[in-house]
Amino acid sequence: MKKRNTISAFMEKNFLHFNSASLVDAAKGYEKHLSEGGKMMITLAGAMSTAELGISLAEMIRRDKVQIISCTGANLEEDLMNLVAHKHYKRVPEYRDLTPQQEWDLLEKGLNRVTDTCIPEEEAFRRLQKHIEKIWKDAEAAGERFYPHEYMYKLLKSGELEQYYEIDPKNSWMLAAAEKNIPIIVPGWEDSTMGNIFASYCMKDELKPQTVQSGIEYMTYLADWYVKNSEGRGVGFFQIGGGIAGDFPICVVPMLYQDMEMENIPFWSYFCQISDSTTSYGSYSGAVPNEKITWGKLDVKTPKYIIESDASIVAPLIFAWLLEM
Repeated sequence: MKKRNTISAFMEKNFLHFNSASLVDAAKGYEKHLSEGGKMMITLAGAMSTAELGISLAEMIRRDKVQIISCTGANLEEDLMNLVAHKHYKRVPEYRDLTPQQEWDLLEKGLNRVTDTCIPEEEAFRRLQKHIEKIWKDAEAAGERFYPHEYMYKLLKSGELEQYYEIDPKNSWMLAAAEKNIPIIVPGWEDSTMGNIFASYCMKDELKPQTVQSGIEYMTYLADWYVKNSEGRGVGFFQIGGGIAGDFPICVVPMLYQDMEMENIPFWSYFCQISDSTTSYGSYSGAVPNEKITWGKLDVKTPKYIIESDASIVAPLIFAWLLEM
């Protein structure tokens, strides 16, 4: 039997029942999937970048434990914001007790709250804006179009942000992804701060919407990637949270099978979701994995795991298992 290091050994000894057992089962399933030559997509909903998932996810990327990521526009940008403005963040552990007036006071100080963490407007949002604006406008002037994540990659690779780094860059998952140039799917990017800012430039006739490639183009981009990477052991689906980050990419399989009539396209070959959304009427985020069989997303034999818990606790533990910590 393989000898485990400290964290993994603790999990193997203590995580024996309920959600903790599901966590270990999912980690072992992920490990087996990769060892058999499979590839893995990780999807990021919620505010996982602000929760500093990059501390463990960046190393997962560097060690080839993830081959493609789907995330919200917020997670795309908030990892960069944490990279350049971390020392200006404010933690509010008593957030449950804040009055509406105290919330308003935070707004007036330029502190946008995400649960117990406030993101600084000037040092985070505006610091990125003045650099990404030039990249958008240069692309449009050259008649070029790129995906949201590609603009972020250009920004990181330009070195313009290095002057602001306030964390160890090895803890930025976006920087690790840019260095590896792994594909990122960002559905609904316009529902993000940078997306809102870009829309404002379009309204002022300073930019054209088509300068940023669209969600439909992301779907065709993902479809092409999936066809090229789903042979053999196939592609697994590791979903953190719910929402569009997971709903959008998982649909690529039934789209290819039913609408493109690719009858031999493989189903997702592993599925795990970490979510605190419990099963309820009409909830897709809280739907059990078997419901996805009826939509042509998962096979009857696809290994399926649900961990009903806080992803900011669970995901780093699974990553620690995979990184043999």
